[in-house]
Amino acid sequence: MRFGKHGRGRFWLTTTAVAGGMVAFGLGGAGMTTAWAQTAAPQPAAASKTVTVSVPAGPLENAILSFGRQANLRMVYPSAITRGRNTSGVNGTLSIASAVNSLLAGTGLNYTLADGNTVRIFDPANQSLQMGSAAPGSIVLSPITVQGTGVEGAKEVLETNGYVGKSGRTATKTDTPIAETAQSISTVSRKQLDDIKPQNLSEALNYTPGARIGQYGAEPRFDAFKVRGTDLSTTGIFRDGLRQVSSQNGSARLEPYGVEAVSILRGPAASVYGASSSGGIVDIVSKRPTEETLREVEFQYGSFGRVQGAFDFSGAVNDEKTMLYRLTGVARDGRNEISAIKDDRLFIAPAFTFQPDAGTKLTLLGEYMDGTSGGTWGFINNYGASGTSIGATPVYGGDARFNDFEQKQWRIGYEFEHQLNDNVTFYSKARYSGLSADQQWVFADYPGITIEDNEGVSADNYLKTEFDTGPAKHTLLTGVDFSHMTYSSKQGSGAVPFTDTFTYVPDVSLVLNQRMNTFGIYAQDQIEIDRWRLTAGIRHDWLDTAYQAQTVGAAATPTYDGDDTRTTGRASLGYVFDNGLMPYVSYGTSFVANPGVIITTGTVTGQAQPTVGKQYEVGVKYALPEYNALLSAAFFNLDQDNATVYETSSGINLLRQLDLRSRGIELEATASLDNGWSLIASYSYNDVEITRLTPETQGNQLNSSPYHTFSLWADYEFQTGALEGLGLGAGVRYVGSSFGDNQHTPILDNEARTFLDASLRYDLGKAVPSLEGVRLQINATNLLDDVKQVCTTGFCYFDEGRKIVGSIRYRF
Repeated sequence: MRFGKHGRGRFWLTTTAVAGGMVAFGLGGAGMTTAWAQTAAPQPAAASKTVTVSVPAGPLENAILSFGRQANLRMVYPSAITRGRNTSGVNGTLSIASAVNSLLAGTGLNYTLADGNTVRIFDPANQSLQMGSAAPGSIVLSPITVQGTGVEGAKEVLETNGYVGKSGRTATKTDTPIAETAQSISTVSRKQLDDIKPQNLSEALNYTPGARIGQYGAEPRFDAFKVRGTDLSTTGIFRDGLRQVSSQNGSARLEPYGVEAVSILRGPAASVYGASSSGGIVDIVSKRPTEETLREVEFQYGSFGRVQGAFDFSGAVNDEKTMLYRLTGVARDGRNEISAIKDDRLFIAPAFTFQPDAGTKLTLLGEYMDGTSGGTWGFINNYGASGTSIGATPVYGGDARFNDFEQKQWRIGYEFEHQLNDNVTFYSKARYSGLSADQQWVFADYPGITIEDNEGVSADNYLKTEFDTGPAKHTLLTGVDFSHMTYSSKQGSGAVPFTDTFTYVPDVSLVLNQRMNTFGIYAQDQIEIDRWRLTAGIRHDWLDTAYQAQTVGAAATPTYDGDDTRTTGRASLGYVFDNGLMPYVSYGTSFVANPGVIITTGTVTGQAQPTVGKQYEVGVKYALPEYNALLSAAFFNLDQDNATVYETSSGINLLRQLDLRSRGIELEATASLDNGWSLIASYSYNDVEITRLTPETQGNQLNSSPYHTFSLWADYEFQTGALEGLGLGAGVRYVGSSFGDNQHTPILDNEARTFLDASLRYDLGKAVPSLEGVRLQINATNLLDDVKQVCTTGFCYFDEGRKIVGSIRYRF
């Protein structure tokens, strides 16, 4: 469906409802029995230790998650025993024994307390739902372990259960249940990454609502994507809660194997993160050391000669588990579907954690990666002389003789937290990162080079203070952060074309340098009053930049200095009903500084102004009481001013600033059920209107921004029988039609398209016990090889064709 400048009807959302049903599949393995040896009664000292909690009445599983987070206790229980059970809630400062007794009152469940920190919940009336040592001939039912709010992932950073995000710090910098976060947020869990096997960050976001992937076709050099119509590629990517330093041609590449999970927060978050995109942030969570021993090796072979080996080792250094380690590595040799483009990589990521006591933890995170991709991405475009077609031709624009894009990147950082007393915890994190890129490219026989280096420091320090004022439970953050970035880019292009027998390296003709510093202070208060969830935050930033573009051999050019201060804020309000439903409303503002200078008619007119934005959002979240599932819906209205874009309406590629208004709705469902089914479903409607750019584009839909996108991924793992250990997955991704440029040139319009993906895996140990830990897997993207032209900003590419990757993994 197309909507022109004047034909677009106003879209008003007056009500949003989530309707649907979840089919209750029975637990596999009927007849499974367990025996549990009850431990001795809790020691008086442990049972009498006090905790301060505020858990409302409602579904028991949600209450256990919230209780574990607030009391900082390890909650262990078989997931099936919470089904259909509710709690009357618990509130106040109580002993652990009294608090857990209140939590479980009326449920028929019992518990034991071990080591003063582990609560084991069981059903004394149902011997098939116990855990522990099994009687002869019986089978032990695996328990669910909850530490804080989740069961998997990075503890108190981003925790998940299967595909379902449970809690995380991305939205608020505190460990908050996602079902109680009053802003749109999606999670890509480690299980989802393992099942779908994305090869880059863009592919990891394929099933995320509101994300526009593939606007440059199969672009292999950078992770390019938009969220809610705004570009996040350089200003919205964070790593472990800190801004990822990037420059115009120097963006860190992501190795998905080194990632624990990805969190996508939609909408402004500047009140706690400072300079960031108005469309939101994508926070990449690195793999961290684990107390449990992990040993894994994997081998992959796939399309275009891809050969990859990887390993992941983690565990405790000492018996007390006060020192933990992790070491993750990847080596790859591969090609792209265009044979002139390499896909080679060496990656190593060490990590170490020191936790001398329950209230202190220091984690060191490092990475080094050396990769080579192609210097040229794109095809020769025919711009329609004498009535011929306009768009991409099948002719690759590059040249294999001069096409390497070599990039080295490294980072080292720390995360530290220390509980100063029962109410105050200090958090500190910092990271140094660097990148060196050497790009050789040829387009239409003319060569060019770009040599770019950047480095930066990101640091964040804050106090979390918990206190009560009457019925209100407060979690107050007060913090200060700092970021520094410098980059230098040396560029040149040749005036003489390559021939079959002649190549050369162009001279550097232009040198770009920029320095950017930001310093911010912020405060945020999360308030819980019974079932109400109120968050309010404010922040002030100081920005200092200097930019210079120097033509080699020419007279010195001026340095464009910029100093600015900005105040941003965010407020949200939600209400959690007993059945797990939470309607909410939120409002936030944002800003982010832009590299570069504005060029309007071939003349520099000044440094780019910071991009600013504001958004209000109305939504609802529903954590299904008896299932591990989360449904969400949101309506948003976002206004963004002074984004930097390259505009071609004049026939010259000029850097200008863009204002836009983005409105739409987003629906999402995630589930991982006990019977082996996992599901991700999403739909987005997004109207992205240009409100200022050029006279001929004002009022148009932004280029390469489809109104409608839809995706569905379903995965099933057999739980019992002859097929136990077999997993099947299939997905469909629909991308609606869009315009190929901001002038809405009809011949550049992008057709709607649908992609099919699939996965098949088998754990050999289920059939042959001696092969325990061996898993075979095959994944395919764009299984039907549906390839269409896609045009963005007036230049056209092609979608990536069918890609198949097979893997064998061994855990021991």
